[in-house]
Amino acid sequence: MSELTGEHDTGRTRGPRAHGLHVVHDGLRQAPPLLLIHGSGASGALWGPLVPALARRHHVIRVDLPGCGQSPPVPSYDVPAQADRVAAVLDGLGLRAVAVAGHSSGGYVATALAERRPDLVGSLALISSGPAPDALLPQPLFLRALLAPPLGPLLWAMRSDAVIRKGVGATAVRPVEIPDAMVADLRQGTYRTTRAVLRCNTAYITERSVPERLAALGVPLLVLFGGADPRWEPSSAHRYGAVPGARVETLPGVGHLALLEEPAATAALLLGFTAPGGDVPSVRP
Repeated sequence: MSELTGEHDTGRTRGPRAHGLHVVHDGLRQAPPLLLIHGSGASGALWGPLVPALARRHHVIRVDLPGCGQSPPVPSYDVPAQADRVAAVLDGLGLRAVAVAGHSSGGYVATALAERRPDLVGSLALISSGPAPDALLPQPLFLRALLAPPLGPLLWAMRSDAVIRKGVGATAVRPVEIPDAMVADLRQGTYRTTRAVLRCNTAYITERSVPERLAALGVPLLVLFGGADPRWEPSSAHRYGAVPGARVETLPGVGHLALLEEPAATAALLLGFTAPGGDVPSVRP
């Protein structure tokens, strides 16, 4: 593996799949580990704009969840089963007490990981992770058509790069640049898999809300929401205040894709949270 050789060298390696998941490493292996988990239908490439900043301080580990990006499909997309696969990757690396960040439904996999393997999770950061089904807003018409029958399967089969970019950007409120690597990864996903993942995510937060799950764990928690998120009611972020010691931050004028809409601010919040002492800088309107 190549290591960091300069300030802007992320030392990236793309090795073979680990325990059925495609894994990308950035930064020094000796640095504190930071695991990044993407949301429904996305891939680890979504975190690309943040990686250069994060990799200066961390061994950054990005996974493509089952059936997403370059990871193959699996029989079950239940959230606990996905968490177990991520746990196997961390076990294979010999890591414990890892800082874990999840975007959108990636926050559910991160939460399930902490529930099932508390030894692996040292802290949690959830970005745009809706707390419960009743916080879900009416989705953009384009996404509803793309992700539901009867038009969904037909539109999915005809997706161009432009359609993929439009679909990703539908939950942003600012113009965003979709990484080319993410567009390529999204081409690998299937309609059937994406629908299965969405159903399993809904089942997980219907069974028990995310704040309720986290309140019992006692793990350090940062929650970050876009103040104009069109997918989840932005004020629902404050439900995480029920988790003892949770830090809840809002990025004003940002939608569901803080990773692309405000990568610098998002990276700064993550770095502050994972720094010794966890000094998270406040975000002001």
